Amino acid sequence: MAGSFVPQLLLALILACTSVFPSLSFAQSGFDFFYFVQQWPGSYCDLKQACCYPTTGKPASDFSIHGLWPNYNDGSYPSNCAGSSYESALISDLKEELQAYWDTLACPSGDGEKFWSHEWEKHGTCSGLDERSYFESTLALRKSIDLLAALQSAGIEPDDGSYEVEDVQEALKQAIGHRPGLECNTNISGKRQLYQVYVCVDTDASTLIDCPIFPSTSCPSSVTFPSF
Repeated sequence: MAGSFVPQLLLALILACTSVFPSLSFAQSGFDFFYFVQQWPGSYCDLKQACCYPTTGKPASDFSIHGLWPNYNDGSYPSNCAGSSYESALISDLKEELQAYWDTLACPSGDGEKFWSHEWEKHGTCSGLDERSYFESTLALRKSIDLLAALQSAGIEPDDGSYEVEDVQEALKQAIGHRPGLECNTNISGKRQLYQVYVCVDTDASTLIDCPIFPSTSCPSSVTFPSF
């Protein structure tokens, strides 16, 4: 009698916790794929709010990492999962690469640490990777996906010109092997411009895949590709 009571009590406690903290059990149930997101600095800065160059100086005129984000196939995503807090010392030898490929344009100027800490704690803790592996995997993806070269090879240049979105997507698909998602924003003149590119990655954080779902962002039929 006593032996059967203990498992029943444990089951009751588990069910009670699941009902009280459903988001906790959901966040720990895994995820379906990653969005690997890169942003164009010219579009980040060409807005009403100010942008600030990093303390290391003006970044290269190239796409930079925004983040590697776990996602579910229904469009939702886990965030701020239970895990270790950000430790700068664990990736200190990667700092030069991070500043080159994962810089920050937020104000006030910074060296990137605040940005990397945010990305790790919001997204990285849900990735199934430890902190170092998360940043190494994201850097490896950036080095293997050269968005600017893909666009330039199709004659699409960051020259403040207007380009068809279909042409942008096709140029990127030819280079990546998979159709990316695009996000556009609006500049200070009211023009819609290419802002972010979403590439889908399998849960191993390295294999590119077709996107199960595209981000809920919108772009018109033609967009500006601003200079930086």
